[in-house]
Amino acid sequence: MSISPDHPDSAYHGKDVNEAFRGGARVPALLGQINEASIVMLAETAILATPVAGAIAAGILALSREPAATQPSGDYLDYEKRLVARVGAQASLVHAGRSRQDIAATLSRMNLRVDLLQVHAALGRVRQAVIALARQHAETVIPAYTHGVQAQPTTFAHYLLALSSALGRQLDRLADAYPRINLSPLGAAALSTSSFPIDRSRLAALLGFDGLVLNAYDANHLAPVDSCLELAGILASCAVQVSQFAQDLHSHYMSPLPWVSFRPGDLMGISSLMPQKRNPAALEQLRARSSLLLGRMQAPFLLAHNVRTGMFDYRAYDPLPSDDSVALFGLLQRVVENLVVDVAQARAEVDGDYSTVTEIADMLMQRAGVPFRVGHHYASVLTDYGRSQRLRLADISHAQAGRIYRDLTGEPLPLDEAQFGQCVDALRMIHGRKGAGGPQPAEIARLLDLEQASAGSAAAWNVGASGRLDSARATLAEGVRQLATKAA
Repeated sequence: MSISPDHPDSAYHGKDVNEAFRGGARVPALLGQINEASIVMLAETAILATPVAGAIAAGILALSREPAATQPSGDYLDYEKRLVARVGAQASLVHAGRSRQDIAATLSRMNLRVDLLQVHAALGRVRQAVIALARQHAETVIPAYTHGVQAQPTTFAHYLLALSSALGRQLDRLADAYPRINLSPLGAAALSTSSFPIDRSRLAALLGFDGLVLNAYDANHLAPVDSCLELAGILASCAVQVSQFAQDLHSHYMSPLPWVSFRPGDLMGISSLMPQKRNPAALEQLRARSSLLLGRMQAPFLLAHNVRTGMFDYRAYDPLPSDDSVALFGLLQRVVENLVVDVAQARAEVDGDYSTVTEIADMLMQRAGVPFRVGHHYASVLTDYGRSQRLRLADISHAQAGRIYRDLTGEPLPLDEAQFGQCVDALRMIHGRKGAGGPQPAEIARLLDLEQASAGSAAAWNVGASGRLDSARATLAEGVRQLATKAA
């Protein structure tokens, strides 16, 4: 029986306006894989006779070998039209127990899992670069800020390892999301399955899914929304972290004598008018691209908001623009790998301010039992005095420090000259830290080992997950190839 191309219910009636949203460069190939899995399962379950299934399998393989330019659409109806042209009307039997609803939901998840793994790998490379840079700067003293004001000294390694920890949490979030994303909706049909004995678990295994989105209604109409939003939310969070790092570096770069800059190259731009300027083009790009990514990741939320289940709206943002994320993380990696740190200038910035005076209050309490608030007030007055005289903290003599203490308390300063000098020295202050996670050398060494181990585990997870998809793809390819040899 033939169907007229003019029939309104025909697969040949033309393209609908929603087709523009069924896309992404991967979709034609992914749709082919879905059809491969379907025809293998239909043959294995004897829903279709092997010779018929074999003929359809041969047609599916023939379509997969066509140039990409001849596969213009991710719409199943367009695909079926081309398959029927090769195999005949029986080609549509591959669609038994399916709908474009579950096909679309499956395509979305196949896209999302690839997006997730690519983003995860790119972010992992950034983290490895950050850890490598931290190893070089375990004792590089830098200023750290709160409220935009120099607060206390730390080391560049301490700062970078904080960034590594933050990136590690994003990698964990991606890995945690993967088992929820890598579940198959295929075989759910429109929303209630079908009267065909479709083996959904076999379809899932053939396509490399770890299991099923079990409830057929959920599979097509709820799970596609929250799965997309989960990944979008993680990417938005990553964008915020990238912009924070860029802004931190930019704030240091703005100094007349910055302690951080870039190797000569395209990460810096020279002014067209002012020859002395070296503009931090890469940092500006990091901020701009992270802001754009953050904005784009809001679109899926807005598309899904206030829309009933079963509507098309939330699918208009499939696939997520993960390429933007990968490009952003690639730029971030280049920034980290091309940073130039002026160790002496970083120390000079610390020594030029009063960020070690907290140690004076601490030492007064620890060595002489001076109440912290009394010591804090003394350190504050000492700071005001030094600044009013345009003195660095190290330039205030022990005698003058003692006079100020006596004026405030009526007692002699209970720190001798050596003890007072130890409080003033930023590196000594750092070495004297006692708490877990501090910048002291022993903790930095421990944190480096922990971060490296965590980064290695994340990389191994990505290799494993990607390998399982590759293995499933190879198994499916062999299965459909063998089936095609049994064509009628």
